Order: sequence, then structure tokens, then C-alpha cells
Amino acid sequence: MVRVLLKALTKRFGKVVAVNNVSLEARDKELVVLLGPSGCGKTTILRCIAGLEDPDEGEIYIGDKLVNGLEPKDRNVAMVFQTYALYPHMKVFDNLAFPLQNAGVSSVDIKRKVEDMAKLLKIEELLERKPRQLSGGQRQRVALGRAMVREPSIFLMDEPLSNLDAKLRVYMRAELKKIQKDVGITTIYVTHDQVEAMTMGDRVAIMNEGVLQQYEHATQIYFHPENVFVAGFVGTPPTNFFDCNLTNRTPYAFDAGAFKYPVPDYLLDKLKEWPSDLVLGVRPQDVLVSKEANKDSIKAQLEIDEPLGDRQILDLRVGDFLIKALVSPDLKANLGEELWLEFPGDKIYVFDKKTEKAII
Repeated sequence: MVRVLLKALTKRFGKVVAVNNVSLEARDKELVVLLGPSGCGKTTILRCIAGLEDPDEGEIYIGDKLVNGLEPKDRNVAMVFQTYALYPHMKVFDNLAFPLQNAGVSSVDIKRKVEDMAKLLKIEELLERKPRQLSGGQRQRVALGRAMVREPSIFLMDEPLSNLDAKLRVYMRAELKKIQKDVGITTIYVTHDQVEAMTMGDRVAIMNEGVLQQYEHATQIYFHPENVFVAGFVGTPPTNFFDCNLTNRTPYAFDAGAFKYPVPDYLLDKLKEWPSDLVLGVRPQDVLVSKEANKDSIKAQLEIDEPLGDRQILDLRVGDFLIKALVSPDLKANLGEELWLEFPGDKIYVFDKKTEKAII
């Protein structure tokens, strides 16, 4: 069993804390994705695991072995980067064979291992070509094969698909996930692309400013974000947020100034536990838009319509708030027209404004 365990990992660059007290475990054969904006610390974590950076504090285990202080070559780790880093003067066969030659593997075993890897990655017909003769997707497969051919204990990937076009990236992430399951290598994968993270990861670790925000299955993260950052970062378009207070008389409502919205009945018995300053969140796909007002509807004005084919994004003005709604293209409205909004009670998020942590 090969797991990766981080205990209170901290890495500083001068006064900047790139990774701040991060603890997580990637289980045997699991594909864990580190997701977050640029500069959040995800690549630094990967480099610490690989031995390319020394942590200032904390422990790193590969399997049951503490690897702090071990040289990268002694960790049996393979890493794939954003740039393919193939040797341009070598054929594909020689690129794949290179790490095995360095390890002193016999020529007979090298030929067998390279051909087996080429078959797994479906690049058998490319072995006599040089990198300049390959497409982006083919180069990425060769880079993966070169990392995998020496049978590492763990696999580290740093945004390996970011240089591919959108269509090829969709295809390759499915292929990459299948390959990872076929070979059964514990993998830690870094990306800033949330769709990539949510579709590929067995579990996803959300990072921000060096701090681990949430670490769970993608579905749990999406439907039960632990704080404002996670709720805003995961999901497209991003979640709508409203600073608000609770009205101190019945019927209780969220008072955002530009509008008031009733507190759902199932939450009424929890109000005494809540602070006075709140953040109300609702995802654009959960905003109900109508041309007719209901009892609790919020009046809005349509400012922008962004058609997406099977859906459309509406930008709706309510006082100082610009609310995004993801709706069917069947809803026809003119710019400047008044529309009415509702937030289903079972689809809202409520956060403590001071701590930004989820209340529901």
C-alpha cells in the first residue's frame, strides 16, 4: 500500500507563507486533486512531496516512510509538468527508455517495458517519431509514459493538460483518469481548472493563500461548501453573495438592504444560534426567474443577457447587487425589462460574515 501523508506541512519563501500547516492524506491508488487559484500553494506542496523543496515545518510520508531530507531520486516519485520536457533530439522510444537506462535496466527489459507502456497509452505507432512530429496530445502521452515506465510509488502531476486546446483537454482528462485507475498508482494532481478537478479527483483539496479550505469528494464540496471562499470558487458562474442581517421580528427575513427575503421555515428554530451579521449565498442555477411576481419575489432589472445555446446567463440588477442567474433559453426578456426572482429555501447557503464559515 502506497499512500501520501502530509502532517502540518509549512513552507515559507522569505516572509511569504506559501503553505500554511497543511495536513492531508492521499490513500493508496487514489487520485487526489489540489485545486485553487494561482499562488495558493498547490504546486509548492507538490514540489515538497517530490523533494524539490524542503518544508520549513511538518512531515511528509510516502507509504509509511518519512521522506523529509531524502533526495528526490530516493523517493521513487515520478512528476509530469505543464511543459512536456521531452528530449527533442530523441525518438519517442528513446524518450521512454531514458529513465530505465539511467536506472541500469537491461536492454531486453527496456524494450519490453517501453513497448508495454506504448501499448497502454496507445502510442505504439509513434515510437520512431521525434517530439516535433507529434501533436500536443501525443506529446502529453509520451510525457506520461516516460514518468510511468519506471513504475514509481506515486505520481505527481502539475497542470499537465493546461497547454492543450479545450476539446483535447476534455478527451485527455478522461483518458488520464482511466490510465491512472488501470495502473493503480497513487496520484496527486494540481490544477486551477475546477471542471478538471471535479471530474477527475476521487477527492479534491481546495487551497487558498496556502491554507487547506476543504478536502472531500467533489459532490460534497459543491453542495456543502464549508466557507465563503469554497462556495465562490467552485461553480460556474460563481455563487451570488449578499451581506445581510436578520430582521428582529416575525416574519424573520434576510435583510440585504436592497431586498428582504424570508427565512425558510425549516431554519426558524436555529436563528438563536446565528450571529447578527450574515452572508447569504445562492448559486446562479438555483435563482428562479419569472415575468410574474409572487408573494416573496424580488424585483430586478435585466442588464445583460449571455446566451450559451442550451442555457443563458442573465445579469439582473437589484439595488447595488448584480445577480447572475443561469436559466433556460426559453425565457425571453428585453434588456431593461423588469423580472422577478426567487431563491428556493433548500438551495441557499448562510455564512457567518465575521468568520466566513458556513452556518448551513
